[in-house]
Amino acid sequence: MATNVFDVPDDHFRSVTVTTLTALSGIAAALVSSAVVSDPTSNTGVYVMLAFVFLQFPLYHVLGIDIGDFSTKDHLYVVFMTFSMWFVVWTILLTSSVSL
Repeated sequence: MATNVFDVPDDHFRSVTVTTLTALSGIAAALVSSAVVSDPTSNTGVYVMLAFVFLQFPLYHVLGIDIGDFSTKDHLYVVFMTFSMWFVVWTILLTSSVSL
């Protein structure tokens, strides 16, 4: 009979760290998009968000998370969560006429 040994604290730390960093990156990308982009119909806001997606991976390495263990699903999760937070926060900023 095989036994599976899970290192729960490390797995939990990885999950919480990735989720927190994606959410904070999406919020930061929305704030930067709001400050930098003068025309919301241009693609510049999307480029800002993509830059924040790619900047996360070196941060994971600094925090001790091995991104070599990331599957395609993990990479898609990072992109989707960052995009979702960016989209919601930037939409709120645009509709409330906030200028940064």
